[in-house]
Amino acid sequence: MILADHFLPTTPEELDGKTPDFVYVCGDAYVDHPSFGAALITRVLEKHGFTCAMLCQPEFRSADEFKRFGKPRLGFLVSAGNIDSMVAHYTAAKKRRSEDYYSPGFKAGLRPDRATIVYCNRVREAYGDVPILIGGLEASLRRCAHYDYWDNKVRRSILVDSGADILMYGMGERSIVRLAQLLDKGVPVKKIRDVRGTAYLCKIGEKTAFPVAENYKFLDREPLHDSFDKDSDEPLPAGYSYDLLKTDREVYADSFRVQYFQNDSVHGKSIVEYYDKKMLVVNPPQPPLEREELDEVYAIPFTRTYHPMYEKDGGVPAITEVRFSITHNRGCFGGCNFCAIAFHQGRAVRSRSIESVVDEAKLLTTLPDFKGYIHDIGGPTANFRRPACEKQLTDGVCPGRRCLVPKPCKNLIADHSEYIELLSEVEKIPKIKKVFIRSGIRFDYMMCDKSDEFFRKLVRDHVSGQLKVAPEHCSSHVLACMGKPDVSVYDKFREKYAKLNEEYGLNQYLVPYLMSSHPGSTMDDAALLAAYTKRIGLSPEQVQDFYPTPGTASTVMYYTGLDPFTGKEIYTATNYREKQLQRALLQWRKPENRRMIYEAMNYCSEEGKENLRELLHSAKPVHTGKPNNPAKAKAKTSAKSEDSAKSSSESKNNASPKKYSSSKNQRKPYAKDSAKSFGKKKK
Repeated sequence: MILADHFLPTTPEELDGKTPDFVYVCGDAYVDHPSFGAALITRVLEKHGFTCAMLCQPEFRSADEFKRFGKPRLGFLVSAGNIDSMVAHYTAAKKRRSEDYYSPGFKAGLRPDRATIVYCNRVREAYGDVPILIGGLEASLRRCAHYDYWDNKVRRSILVDSGADILMYGMGERSIVRLAQLLDKGVPVKKIRDVRGTAYLCKIGEKTAFPVAENYKFLDREPLHDSFDKDSDEPLPAGYSYDLLKTDREVYADSFRVQYFQNDSVHGKSIVEYYDKKMLVVNPPQPPLEREELDEVYAIPFTRTYHPMYEKDGGVPAITEVRFSITHNRGCFGGCNFCAIAFHQGRAVRSRSIESVVDEAKLLTTLPDFKGYIHDIGGPTANFRRPACEKQLTDGVCPGRRCLVPKPCKNLIADHSEYIELLSEVEKIPKIKKVFIRSGIRFDYMMCDKSDEFFRKLVRDHVSGQLKVAPEHCSSHVLACMGKPDVSVYDKFREKYAKLNEEYGLNQYLVPYLMSSHPGSTMDDAALLAAYTKRIGLSPEQVQDFYPTPGTASTVMYYTGLDPFTGKEIYTATNYREKQLQRALLQWRKPENRRMIYEAMNYCSEEGKENLRELLHSAKPVHTGKPNNPAKAKAKTSAKSEDSAKSSSESKNNASPKKYSSSKNQRKPYAKDSAKSFGKKKK
C-alpha cells in the first residue's frame, strides 16, 4: 500500500488540454482520503482507466463554474458531499450552522441548500442534455419520496427534482464502474435500465429489468392515477403515486416499510413510484463488496489529505478525525431506527482482511505528522466483522426481523475473535504506541459474546480515558421505538465495565449518548430518563435532540405518528417547546433549566412528577460525563460514590422495576395540531 503521487485535476491546465471522461461536482472541499465518498468513487474510476476532473464547492449562483473543464466525454457526476446538505447547514432546531466541517477553514455557505438539485440545474444550464449521474448520501437517502423536516412535507424523489438521468444509491463502486463502461460503449444514458443500485425515470408501464415488489398493504386505496397513459396493456407494477404519498400518512409509512424490506441484494426487488406521466424505478441493491474486493478498493493509492489549495484557509477540518483512523468494515445489522446506515450501506456486514488493515496501518506510520497513535479501527459499528449469521450469506437479511432487538436472534453469531486478532496485529507494528477504538461499539452485541476476551482487551488496551456508547434512553417503550435493547442490558454492561476498570486499576469513564424527544418519548419518559441519569451519577453536558433526517424509520414515525413496521400509533413530540423541555430535563443540573423543570411537571403524570421532584431536591452529582485525569485513578475514592467506577454497587442499590419500566402515561397518536395536544395537561 502506497501514497498517491498526485491529486486528480482541479483546473483545465492540469488536464493538458484533454477532455475528461467525467466531471465530479461535489459539495465538500476536495479531500483525497478513502473516508470521503468523492475520493473513493473517482479513484476507483481512475483505476479502471477513466479520467475525472474535480469541481468541488463551485460557485453555484450561475452556470459559469460548471463550464470550467468543458463538456465531459461521458457525463457529470454530482454529489452533495459526505452528508446531506440540509443536515450540514441546519441544527435539529432548524437554526443555521455557523461552521461547515467539510469546508476549508470551517467556512459556511460554500455549498447551497439541497446541493444535489442546485448543481444539477446548473449543469443543465451549461450543457443541456449531457448525462448527469447523482450519488452520495443525499441522493441515496432521498431516492424515493421522502419526508423533509425542513419543508415539513413529503418531497418528491430527488431524481425527479434534480432532473438527473440516473441515481446511484448505497456504496457505489460497482454501480459507477458498470455505468461508466456502458456509457463508454456508447449506450445512451436513457437506455441504461439494468444496473443494480440505481434508480431511473421512465414512461408509465415500461417493462422493468427486475421483478417489482408487491408487498404493499394499501393497494385497494387506488394508489395510481386514473388518467395514466401507458404504452402497454400489461398491468401496471405495484407502487404508490406521489399524489397519495404526500397526502396519506398511512400510505407513506407503508411505502417506507416496503423500501426497507427490499433493501437487500439477495431477495430485494425493484420499487416503483408514480409521478404524473413518469414512473420511478428503484432497482434492487448491489451486492456488498466481498473481502477481496474491499481490500482492492482500499489498496488504491490516495494522497490521504486535502488539496494544497486549501492551505491558505487553514485546511479542511474533516480530515482531522479520519487522518489516522482505519475503516475495517461496512454495513450494520444493529437496526437503530434513527440511523440511516442500514438504508445506505445495508444490513449485511462485510469487512476487510487483517492483512489489508495492517498494510494501511503501516502506511499511516510513514506520514510526517504521525505521533504513534491509531485513533480508530472501526466503521459503522466497530465490533462487527462478519454477517450476523450464516443464513444471511445465502438468503439475505430477514425482512421482518432484527438481529439484536428486541432480543438477540438465536442464529446470531457473537464472535470477536477475528477483531481481537486484527487489533493485536496492528499493535505489533513498529512506531505504533496505542490503538484506540472511537467509533460506535454495539454493547449488546458484546454482551452476547460468551467470551469476555474482547471486553477485557477493550478496557485494558483501547479506551482513551472514556468510552462512548449509545444506550440512548431508559424507557422500555421508547427504546423499542428506537430499535435499541432494554436498559437492563446497558446496566449489565456498565457494571462489568466498572468491574474491569477496577480490576485493571484504571479510571476510565463510560459516557453514554442520550437522545431527547425521540418518537415515543412523552414528558414522563423524559423525566424517567433524567432521574435515571441522576441515579447513575451522570449530568450530561451534551444531549442529542432527535433529528428527523431522510432515510430513517424514526423520521417516518415523527411525521406520521405510526410505526412503519407495525402500523401502531406512536406519540410524537413535534411541538418546539415540548422538545425544549424534554432536552432541559436531561440537563437538569443547569440553573437556567430549573424553571423549565417546573413547567414540565404540568405535562407529567404523578409518576413523572415524582421523578422530577427527585431531581429538584437532589445534590449535585459528581460525574459530569467528562473524565478527570486518569493518572489520579486511586485518589479521592470517597468523593466518587456516584462515579462510573462505582456504578456496579450503585445500580444494585437503586434499580427498581417501577423506575425502569415504561411510563404509565398514555401515548397519544399523532395529532394534526401538535401545539394543541401539547398544551393540554396529561391526566
